[in-house]
Amino acid sequence: MIHNNISVLDNGHLAFADADVVELAKKYGTPLYLIDENKIRENCRKYKSTVEKYFGSESLPLYASKALCYKDIYRIINSEGLGIDVVSGGELYTALSVGFPAEKVYFHGNNKTEFEITYALDNNIGCFVVDNFDELYFLNDEAAKRGVVQNILLRLSPGIDPHTHRAVVTGNVDSKFGLPIETGQAFEFVSAALNCKNINLEGIHCHIGSQIFDKYPFTDAAKNMLDFALLVKNELGYSFKKINLGGGIGVRYVESDSKSDIDEIMCEIKNELDELVSERGLDKPIFLFEMGRYIAANAGMTLYTVGSVKEIKGYKKYVCIDGGMCDNPRFALYQSKYTFYNASNANSEPEELGTIAGRCCESGDVLSDEIKLQNFSRGDILAVAVTGAYNYAMSSNYNRVPKPAMVSISNGNERLVVKRQTYEDIIANEI
Repeated sequence: MIHNNISVLDNGHLAFADADVVELAKKYGTPLYLIDENKIRENCRKYKSTVEKYFGSESLPLYASKALCYKDIYRIINSEGLGIDVVSGGELYTALSVGFPAEKVYFHGNNKTEFEITYALDNNIGCFVVDNFDELYFLNDEAAKRGVVQNILLRLSPGIDPHTHRAVVTGNVDSKFGLPIETGQAFEFVSAALNCKNINLEGIHCHIGSQIFDKYPFTDAAKNMLDFALLVKNELGYSFKKINLGGGIGVRYVESDSKSDIDEIMCEIKNELDELVSERGLDKPIFLFEMGRYIAANAGMTLYTVGSVKEIKGYKKYVCIDGGMCDNPRFALYQSKYTFYNASNANSEPEELGTIAGRCCESGDVLSDEIKLQNFSRGDILAVAVTGAYNYAMSSNYNRVPKPAMVSISNGNERLVVKRQTYEDIIANEI
């Protein structure tokens, strides 16, 4: 099995977090998101202990909310002692609604609205990650109106290509995020921030992309950020207290994916950073990280009911399910690979090529294309592994399909944490 929280029961059904997923599908209906709470906590603890081990207790490990955002996950993240980053007022509101400490919130985003900025200020969040000059000046003015000095990091582009899918690369020179070091705009950005009376510039931030399985993209980005820090120190006499290197450590979706060891990667990053800081004669900053996929991805599974198996003779075989791009758009967006199981007959072997076809009225609505699958029949439960990140978070009501429910499993106990949408929910705000 692709991860150790997936197994096969004596009755041949697939188990996730030791729960019979076929029985869960019968009880709660499909499509259905499952969350393994113990796996989230395990991932949080590994992440937190590794960051503390190599970067000290001052380095607050952050959870990237965009990967998976719902009320209960913020309760879990808070209880495990992590901070969070949010990228919208909605994510911030969700976190605050369950009492998440505002001082442990970092607010990202390349185009925060004026409402979002003032809402965050009024709730005394810990830090803004400022993306551009317009945001900087508006934030300074609004902080002045409130008589506060707001902590910020500046979002920079270090000009690094981590060689992942181009849609999830975020640190290249012409990225929509932040301002580039290469063009000199980042230096102007720092100068402007230092001249803002109601801004406390704590440091700089970058994020280079996702699904990274080794240290080199991180250390390459760090080298550029530290070279920039040295320039700022020499030219402006200012030393950054914090440098956030973002997230992006890879997760296994299929057997061919590499296995990433966060301890090994962080150890190598730490050793490289120590050398880079020493070479430049810099005061050692606090290094921050923000992991989302690493915490949530393998803690999730999605269940579907097979409605039909349709073979176009001489061409393709389609396994048609009751969900699709409306609850998981990642294949349509990124051609993302997944591991699929016939949860109703999990001991069977994959036999022939097939395509998982979604229910939406869109020819591109598939979750896989021509991969080797177990045999399926109408009524079987199809399980998709490693769907905790960017599935529920990116779901939509395309074709007016209600969003699925979510069930959390912990120590053999299940509980509903997100109710299934109804048709009434879909039209609730319409006049």
